Amino acid sequence: MGDIDSLAEFLAVAVDAAKSAGEIIRQGFHQKKNVEHKGQVDLVTETDKACERLIFDHLKKHYPEHKFIGEETSAVYGTDELTDDPTWIVDPLDGTTNFVHGFPFVCVSIGLTIGKVPSVGVVYNPIIDELFTGVHGQGAYLNGNPIKASSQTELVKSLLATEVGTKRDALTVNTTTNRINSLLFKVRSLRMSGSCALNLCGIACGRLDICYEIGFGGPWDVAAGAVIVREAGGLVFDPYGGDFDIMSQRVAASNGHLKERFSLALRETMEEHQS
Repeated sequence: MGDIDSLAEFLAVAVDAAKSAGEIIRQGFHQKKNVEHKGQVDLVTETDKACERLIFDHLKKHYPEHKFIGEETSAVYGTDELTDDPTWIVDPLDGTTNFVHGFPFVCVSIGLTIGKVPSVGVVYNPIIDELFTGVHGQGAYLNGNPIKASSQTELVKSLLATEVGTKRDALTVNTTTNRINSLLFKVRSLRMSGSCALNLCGIACGRLDICYEIGFGGPWDVAAGAVIVREAGGLVFDPYGGDFDIMSQRVAASNGHLKERFSLALRETMEEHQS
């Protein structure tokens, strides 16, 4: 896992990178955006690209021997597969659609895996100036103060977050909304903030009780958040109840109490719509 000193240094370097990228996001947030379409509703901006360059240059300068996986330029910078080597997994701007619309749920997400285990996580929302950090075995923090997942034990009193994703074919949209429809009868309410990384941080600090997402972009959405949730006493798992796989494009997270209840509820939604 790396010793405590090296983990502390990895964290400090990642925080520096996130804050520098956050400054670019903050400046761009209030200006006219130049937007490209990756898909029908999947957007990328000049700010995404500038932030990724800055973050990777910063990390490479300190750790030239580490591996890198990033959202915008994986092909240029590094690798698509996760090995046991220390690997930085970066989303330079999670919540691009929010960014384009001036909706303040945007963040930089920087995670480090060692031996494939998420070990350091930094998620920074520069618009509301919230810095979430977590280091394996050392707790999770928001702006330097310790955070803990909620203590809610009842599904019916829980706040659930999810996302609809970027695909707009009828099958995906219907599957996604049918699932939400079923779950709404079992939880208190639903939120869609537009950022997977910030949803995970919401679990870590107790704002949310459960979140899940099926079919998101890639490991960069979850690498940092997974550390932060676990260090805050929450659980990260496969939505259908198995172990979390960082490369699977499926994630669920909850406080320490709701995992089994939620997995059961989610399986029931599948059965309802198959019958």
